[in-house]
Amino acid sequence: MFKKLCAATMLLVIASPAFAGHCPRDVKAIDAALKMGANLDAEQLAEVKKLRDEGEQLHKDGKHSQSLDVLHEALELIGVKH
Repeated sequence: MFKKLCAATMLLVIASPAFAGHCPRDVKAIDAALKMGANLDAEQLAEVKKLRDEGEQLHKDGKHSQSLDVLHEALELIGVKH
């Protein structure tokens, strides 16, 4: 049991930087799509911007998994595959 717990902990420690590095790429992808004039109405555009800002703040707060969830929601609204 102890070995499994240690292995799971190590996997989490190793994977955390990968999650952390992915958030800024998603923010950049959202920004690029918005710059190119994503086909959104005003309400959708406001929602994407809100989600983008929320995801960026979650990333800064170290909540990378939550950040990715929020950023992926924004990307889906824009129609960008992640």
